[in-house]
Amino acid sequence: MITVEEAKHIILQNTQDFGVEEIPFLDSVGRVLKEDIVADRDFPPFNRVAMDGIAINYRFFQYGVRDFKIEGVQPAGSEQEAMINASNCYEVMTGAVLPENCDTVIRYEDVSINTLMATVNIDEITEGQNIHYQGKDRNEGDILIKKNTVISPSEIGVLATVGKSKVKVAKLPKVMIVSTGDELVGVDKNPEAHQIRRSNVFTLVSLLNELKIPSEIEHLTDKKEVLQQKITSFLNDFDVLLFSGAVSKGKFDFLPEVLEELGVEKLFHRVSQRPGKPFWMGQTDTCKVFAFPGNPVSTFVNCLVYFYPWYYKSAGVKQQPQTAILTENVSFKPDLTYFLQVKLTTENGQLFATPIKGNGSGDLASLVEADGFIELPKTEEAEFKKGEVYPVIRFR
Repeated sequence: MITVEEAKHIILQNTQDFGVEEIPFLDSVGRVLKEDIVADRDFPPFNRVAMDGIAINYRFFQYGVRDFKIEGVQPAGSEQEAMINASNCYEVMTGAVLPENCDTVIRYEDVSINTLMATVNIDEITEGQNIHYQGKDRNEGDILIKKNTVISPSEIGVLATVGKSKVKVAKLPKVMIVSTGDELVGVDKNPEAHQIRRSNVFTLVSLLNELKIPSEIEHLTDKKEVLQQKITSFLNDFDVLLFSGAVSKGKFDFLPEVLEELGVEKLFHRVSQRPGKPFWMGQTDTCKVFAFPGNPVSTFVNCLVYFYPWYYKSAGVKQQPQTAILTENVSFKPDLTYFLQVKLTTENGQLFATPIKGNGSGDLASLVEADGFIELPKTEEAEFKKGEVYPVIRFR
């Protein structure tokens, strides 16, 4: 049995680059960018009017002029005009190019307009006010979005602005999610007294959907010959296999034996953690295999703790670790790393973790009350004190 730290290290040493593809930019939210996005011109590309109003030459306001003859109108989307008489003004609209010979914009709320004249009704203005100057945000050639950024809706607007109708992103692995167990029936079935509905496979599908990774699903019975036949095909057809169940020491837990018989190199089996101790990890030249224990909380936390970081590193994303402060004492006697379900709250910029009282790794319903898992380290000490800070894995 290895430690959590050793398991994480092994997994991150066995990541895989799946290449790059180009997709429509509107389809890229949640995907990992694989090119730097560069400004194709200054941001903004011209001196941009930031308020509806009048544009003047400031020095005339300084000289005491308050009445300005309206020389013209500069709408947004029109080519730049030039004010001929510097003592006049131009009516300007938000988003318009600032007319030549103007350097200050006064909003309509502060002026009175008649047909020919604009009268300024305030005594103080600032030279250059209400103008978004060319290149103030970014200059042509500046990197706007760095490679390996996870694209969010805020990046979509930038992609559109620089004309990136298609964008290069990390290719996604082809994933098969497999549940095992004769006790499991479909979601739409009425289980017998000795049966339960399948849930883990759909939890994993949803966890992968959060990463924008599509997946296929399959359920296999606890028969060795069925496992051998199906898994042989899966190893050839998929980049990643995620299993839930059949990896512990039960009489029908054939999965580790079958995988090794099929030539899958075992990287480790059993991690000193709770939940999820029986976790099995292996690989072939073309396929990674994550075999999680079948208890629902075990499957859930193992995917977050191990598969998520593996995928992010494979795609080139650097994750920023988070920590949280325990809000109460926790006792845990086994010498194992403990992934404790917690409710998370923020106060004064600090993240606090309150333990959720669950009923072990089979208590699927307890996940509804939690926001994440706090990672309490493997230690001979049985007590973790209120106010201590530990890593946290958020899922909500």
